[in-house]
Amino acid sequence: MRPCDPPVHAVARPAALVDTQVRGPRGAGLDTVPEEVPVALAYNGIAHAVMLASPTDLEDFGLGFSLSEAILEHASELYDLEIEDAPHGLVLQMRIAEARFMQLKARRRALAGRTGCGLCGVDSLDQVARPLTTLTAGPAFPATALERALGQLETRQPLHASTGGVHAAAWADRAGNIQAVREDVGRHNALDKLIGALAGQRQDFRAGFILVTSRASFEMVQKAVTAGAGLLAAVSAPTGFAIRLARDSGLCLAGFVRPGRYTLYAHPERVTD
Repeated sequence: MRPCDPPVHAVARPAALVDTQVRGPRGAGLDTVPEEVPVALAYNGIAHAVMLASPTDLEDFGLGFSLSEAILEHASELYDLEIEDAPHGLVLQMRIAEARFMQLKARRRALAGRTGCGLCGVDSLDQVARPLTTLTAGPAFPATALERALGQLETRQPLHASTGGVHAAAWADRAGNIQAVREDVGRHNALDKLIGALAGQRQDFRAGFILVTSRASFEMVQKAVTAGAGLLAAVSAPTGFAIRLARDSGLCLAGFVRPGRYTLYAHPERVTD
């Protein structure tokens, strides 16, 4: 832990994997499944959101969620993070800068997240698309980097390898070498964890790109743009809403990234053949 990092007070956490008895055509046995835990995020003592998440890398999750949801502008505005046991899950108690907390109170909303749900709890259409800063033109990425990162990611997902039911978000350099990976039962959570991990390391998001093992939804694009990434690559399809937001925000959006193929939906000039 670096001196500038907020102190973290950890508690015993639930296991990320659970063995359970199953029965099928080949008989009975044990199967390993991913765990899913309610995680509440509270700021300066006030509850803000409850998400269902894998109980791993929760410090990264707290910071990444705070940044990608524009609750914080900089990692340094998170002063303290304490993980507390609760009767039905875990609570991330975060102490943030007073100015950011006052802004949060002014626009506070109730969020109740489900796995795979990006807008649960939003009670007004005005809350869906918040203003985003348009990304400036960044470095181009060689197409070979997408395939290299995809190949490396296959060996960097231990939870998925054990269960087949966990998403991953990875950050790769311009050559496609993966530098960080985070996993979660929810694709949004995995991306938040990655953003938190990189922000905690003071990484420059423009120096690489994000690869996710899911579709590219509107909120995945929103989070990538908020983090400052120039390229979001997904192994599955984007949505129309996500494409429009990527085009308006200056984000290069790639979908159906598979061995030997990819499709560019926004700002194709950022990827060179």
